[in-house]
Amino acid sequence: MDLLDILLQTGFWVAAFRIATPLVFGTLGELLCERAGVLNLGIEGIMTAGAMTGWLAVHMGADLWTGVALAAFTGLLLGSLHGVLTIPLGLSQHVAGIGITLLATSTTYFAYRVILPDATSPPRIAPFPPVDWPWLKAVPGIGPVLAGQTALTFLAFALVPVLVWLLYRTPLGLAVRTVGENPIAAEAQGLHVHALRMGAVLAGSALMGVGGAFLTLSAFNAFFFEMVNGRGWICIALVVFGGWNPAKALLGALLFGAFDAFQVRLQQAVGGAIPYQVFLMLPYLLSIVALVLVSRRASYPQALMRPFIRGRR
Repeated sequence: MDLLDILLQTGFWVAAFRIATPLVFGTLGELLCERAGVLNLGIEGIMTAGAMTGWLAVHMGADLWTGVALAAFTGLLLGSLHGVLTIPLGLSQHVAGIGITLLATSTTYFAYRVILPDATSPPRIAPFPPVDWPWLKAVPGIGPVLAGQTALTFLAFALVPVLVWLLYRTPLGLAVRTVGENPIAAEAQGLHVHALRMGAVLAGSALMGVGGAFLTLSAFNAFFFEMVNGRGWICIALVVFGGWNPAKALLGALLFGAFDAFQVRLQQAVGGAIPYQVFLMLPYLLSIVALVLVSRRASYPQALMRPFIRGRR
């Protein structure tokens, strides 16, 4: 099987879109936080907590969309803690974010062991099925790829133009971008900097929680330890790769998804001739190279990671 054969397979692109979906949720959430001037390094823990909360809710009898809503609420709660620490209190965004990740991850694993002490393997649930739209399969090219996706993938991709419109076509989006660029000027215009930043962190963290829930409610049908597996950190890199623009960040997520799907098929094609760890690191290595090439021209929000205290100049 050569490179062209892999790239022309429908299954390859179905996998690429599926792998990209949690990254899209997480990247949009992180981008929204950073546009308002707050770096949220708690994303890895928030995605982990969202994954477990959504799965546990469904396992205990809730429907799938209720699981998604509870995952978003979990992200919102953790985001509120991060927001309180970094916005009104002005603590280090790096330290607070890492603390949120450690707290959320450890609490999630502890809760799993307490709730399911006798489970030798994660209980299974019925995840979101692929959409069943006959007309979609008939669309040439992209139709069979999209027909293999679940509702959450369509939601993730639909959120991209919504966020573009919100940030660049509405007064609210202008206000959010202003507090991320020049909070002093925003305050002079009568905007409440802390409220806008807190709102962006809450909404962004909720999206991160949904990104985690995708892993347990759509991609898989159970919760596993370490299942987020660094996706939160990849989302932070994708924000930089996309230049803090939702549309470009979407392309970055798809690119990473394609890299990851490609390495799996490349392993199968090569067999055991090359250690599998080489293939596992390929998506991350290519992402680092792409990030280095693009980030040199990236224009980041000027007030990113800078706390704002009212009345101080």
